[in-house]
Amino acid sequence: MGTLTGKTALVTGASAGIGRAIALALAQEGADVAINYLTYPESAEQLAKEVRALGRRALLFCVDVADQQAVEAMVAQAVRDLGRLDILVANAAHSDEALFVEADMAAFRRTIDVTMWGTFYNLRAAAHQMIRQGSGGNLIVISSIHAVQAFPTSMAYNMAKAAVDQMARTAALELVRYGIRVNIVYPGWTDTPGERKYFSEDVLRRAGAALPLGRLARAEEIARAVLFLVDPASEYITGSTLSVDGGTQLPYWSKRGTGEL
Repeated sequence: MGTLTGKTALVTGASAGIGRAIALALAQEGADVAINYLTYPESAEQLAKEVRALGRRALLFCVDVADQQAVEAMVAQAVRDLGRLDILVANAAHSDEALFVEADMAAFRRTIDVTMWGTFYNLRAAAHQMIRQGSGGNLIVISSIHAVQAFPTSMAYNMAKAAVDQMARTAALELVRYGIRVNIVYPGWTDTPGERKYFSEDVLRRAGAALPLGRLARAEEIARAVLFLVDPASEYITGSTLSVDGGTQLPYWSKRGTGEL
């Protein structure tokens, strides 16, 4: 019996990378899982097979989280098929990199629509359902150190993640009276298929070696942070941010006092 036996979860952006690892980890702990995706359809199908092989139920939803009506319909269908909703992991995001003075505005808005509004639509729909159920629940937002550190060529993503953090903290305050906990996870630079959109294997290898712990994060390590937060034993944690970043937020560019400078 896993710690989440009898629970149901919805994970957005779950067909690859961090979202996929989270969905599988939740199933391994006993949860039935609704899998949202928009890209990597073959990987989503394979994930559903792996979840079912664990004896858990799996639903697939090819839904653009930037579409509010589609998100609300997805949550309603997941509840009809699985019976309830106990856990939401808002992981789906989008980013197009460019200097803001040169950015294509359609791409800029798409980043905001998916990363900020998509998170809001899912939090709102899931919270409505959890309030109706009257038995609490867990909302997890996968944010980013982009929320607190300004990275060049990523203004839209930086903006969206900063907004998502305040969104989650506000939701934590407003939902605490319903027993619904809201927490944030900051993944570090993680080895996922999405990173290959911008970087070669050699660049990723060298960049990982330069980080404080000497490598990129593995998606499974981010998933373990989510499992910790949704575990019933963590019931006193809400409005918190858990960083799983290998020390990336430390001033590792300055080794003064370590004997290396």
